[in-house]
Amino acid sequence: MTLLALDQVTKRFNGIPAVDAVSFSVDRGQVVGFLGPNGAGKSTTMRMITQYHEPDQGRITFDGKPLSEAGCEAKRRVGYLPENNPLYGDMLVAEYLGFVARLRDLEGTDRRRATDHAVAATGIDQVFYRPIGELSKGYKQRVGLAAAILPQPDLLVLDEPTEGLDPNQRVEIRRLINALGQDRTVLLSTAHPL
Repeated sequence: MTLLALDQVTKRFNGIPAVDAVSFSVDRGQVVGFLGPNGAGKSTTMRMITQYHEPDQGRITFDGKPLSEAGCEAKRRVGYLPENNPLYGDMLVAEYLGFVARLRDLEGTDRRRATDHAVAATGIDQVFYRPIGELSKGYKQRVGLAAAILPQPDLLVLDEPTEGLDPNQRVEIRRLINALGQDRTVLLSTAHPL
């Protein structure tokens, strides 16, 4: 059953096409790689899927509904790790995940359960009370992934999740993505095969 579908989606910036008539679909439970060189429009496509940008033409549907109509309901069901992984270096990991939980309207028992699950799934328990700015790049990616899966989304969108990592860290993140894909649909982009 299709969870996400793009049909002839186009996005231009100052008249220059960043994405030109892209069509594809992703079924529930799939881990799908979006492979292409830098500048191919991968990030722009992902930003349209996460409703950061609106397409100029074409149609995106999420769980059978046009994304433009699904609005906040769809946003609640999508986890997103952008390419630049915007973390607050001065915050402890625990504080950051608490901040994200509040943004996602998770409170009380739901918040504790979601946080425990995200921490366990991403293996960040050893750094939970450390400042984000002191973490390695690999652990920072794990914190970003924990924030993305905190609301237990149906669709996890990962933009260049292994960019800038050393080979060992890439292997770790690859394993983590495979494990995350067992519980949800994952769409990830990369300029090079994982």
